[in-house]
Amino acid sequence: MIKVGLGLLAILLTAFLGAGIWFSKKSPTATINKQVFKIEVASSSKDKQIGLSKYSKINNDFAMLFPFEKPDYYSFWMKEVQFPIDIIFIKDNKIVTIYRNVQPSKNNLIIYKPKTPSNKVIEINAGLSQKYSFKEGNQIELKNI
Repeated sequence: MIKVGLGLLAILLTAFLGAGIWFSKKSPTATINKQVFKIEVASSSKDKQIGLSKYSKINNDFAMLFPFEKPDYYSFWMKEVQFPIDIIFIKDNKIVTIYRNVQPSKNNLIIYKPKTPSNKVIEINAGLSQKYSFKEGNQIELKNI
């Protein structure tokens, strides 16, 4: 009986510790000009293709991050995105190009590329990059990625 009780206690203790670690994991964030965004990381090729098109809208404190292995001229478009956004190209945690107020388009898909190679892209609601005075050269701090 004591062995069963100790075994059960060990299982419960392990479960509680595991849950504590799971619940204590911090959400990924991006900070630009003191503005903090909760980010969703589009890490797989499929996630990058779908991007924000899976949402009908997003909150103003939300951003989607598209990380890449090495800097290059990665192309973005608004295929099936249902709301206007700002597209921010980043290299080594500095903004290199911003496209503001990019509108959804069903027929004429415009391709958006950075002026110089980038290794990350962040998409946020349209107008926020202007509201918060984001500009080329601004630092971006990524946490818990």
